[in-house]
Amino acid sequence: MFIAELMVNAAIVYVAIGLGFAIAFVITGVGRIDPAAKGAPLGFRLLIVPGVAALWPILLRRWARGAQPPLEHTAHRDAARRMKR
Repeated sequence: MFIAELMVNAAIVYVAIGLGFAIAFVITGVGRIDPAAKGAPLGFRLLIVPGVAALWPILLRRWARGAQPPLEHTAHRDAARRMKR
């Protein structure tokens, strides 16, 4: 019984931290780590709250580092980059 209570309490703490982080992140952080999300409408920001709350440790690390999303590598993008040179 003690282990079950401990796991439930840990999950409650994780979700509470995640929701607190999600509020701050959707207001200021999302535009900093993803330039495409700058100026995103309220509907988009509300839509990403559950995912942000669930993945808050990963997003917190990216936000702290100021990391941009990784560039997608496809044959078309790689060819376009080679043509620019």
